[in-house]
Amino acid sequence: MTNETEGHPPIRRVVTGHGANQTAKVLIDGPAINRRTSKSGGISTLIWCTDRTPADISVGENVEDMGARMLGTAPPPNGTRFTVNDIPPGRTGPMHRTETIDYVIVLSGEIEMQMDDSTVKLEAGDVLVQRGTNHAWINRGPKPARVAFVLIDAKPLGIGHPVTGGATVR
Repeated sequence: MTNETEGHPPIRRVVTGHGANQTAKVLIDGPAINRRTSKSGGISTLIWCTDRTPADISVGENVEDMGARMLGTAPPPNGTRFTVNDIPPGRTGPMHRTETIDYVIVLSGEIEMQMDDSTVKLEAGDVLVQRGTNHAWINRGPKPARVAFVLIDAKPLGIGHPVTGGATVR
């Protein structure tokens, strides 16, 4: 796999931690390569995840690369999932819902979030807090959209059929 997929520039991922002497340092610095491509051409790059709250940030240089894990759409139970998604023009994703609170930051381009009976348009610099709602992502713009997503596991709502565990939205 190359560092650039279908015209989407690579994402530089820098991960910090502590050396054995408890001095802050960079542990990982390079392109994020854990990418998943959807049927509609979107690319989701996993940056990092956690599998518990509070998260494990132990001192030491031999930490697991939590950006190398294979995850579904939802984060691990009691954890988080941080991805950067490249969404091509004309792409309409499927309606879905996760049992999460999502922090969404539009880095470039524009994107629409369609919900059950309304749509909101987001542009570069906009942020969205999504609280377990049914939605689909649509790029009606002329350029790819790059969007950062932080999903945090939440208490189940008991509504519909959420995407859970290792399942992915395709």
